[in-house]
Amino acid sequence: MDIKQIQDLIRFVAKSGVNEVAIEQNEFKITIKTNQAATIVNATVPYAQPLAAAAAPAPVDPIAHVAAAAPAAPAADDTSKYITVKSPMIGTFYRSASPEKPMLVNVGDEISEGNVLCIIEAMKLFNEIESEVSGRIVKILVDNASPVEYDQPLFLVEPK
Repeated sequence: MDIKQIQDLIRFVAKSGVNEVAIEQNEFKITIKTNQAATIVNATVPYAQPLAAAAAPAPVDPIAHVAAAAPAAPAADDTSKYITVKSPMIGTFYRSASPEKPMLVNVGDEISEGNVLCIIEAMKLFNEIESEVSGRIVKILVDNASPVEYDQPLFLVEPK
């Protein structure tokens, strides 16, 4: 895969709204993960490849390209009127208390202060994340059972 193909792939991922793309070929593996704030590119080239190919500046240019293109994506979607509920900790995001139980909240649900929105597991402790705002859930930004970072957006809430 050459630099042009990598740049085209990054452009495609940025426009499509996909969260993660992984491609594995004979001696090449690339994973592109996107968040709202930035796009992360992780390329792995095995040691068996010739030194000249491994020393190519391919990973540097796509990152610079993505950093320049990232601010353009949020402009298309006006979320300024919504309140973002962010993760207070690092852990694993769960939408329900257990797999058998119903989801705590869904898109369109009315919530008020103190309602449990989700659960974040950190070091085998299950922490209930309560709402600090009242309103309506507009969008759930994280998939169930996904890892989350501190201060990562979890929900968009339309305030009352």
